[in-house]
Amino acid sequence: MTLDRDVYERIQEESLRRRIPVKETINEVLRAGFLARQTRSSKRFEIDAKPMGVRPGIDYDDVEGLIEISEGPSHR
Repeated sequence: MTLDRDVYERIQEESLRRRIPVKETINEVLRAGFLARQTRSSKRFEIDAKPMGVRPGIDYDDVEGLIEISEGPSHR
């Protein structure tokens, strides 16, 4: 593995600051960053649909009417 000079210098500085080997710092950085992000994003987000029923007298094809019911009359 070859690291860019600026990346290696930052890793080396962190290793010296924490007094741990460069290899350990690289492993920790990869686990905390890229690898952790892959683990989090691999979980699928799901919502269970629930029947909400239909209210009589509401036209569900009338989008403007539905907005007015939910948010109140518009002030144009």
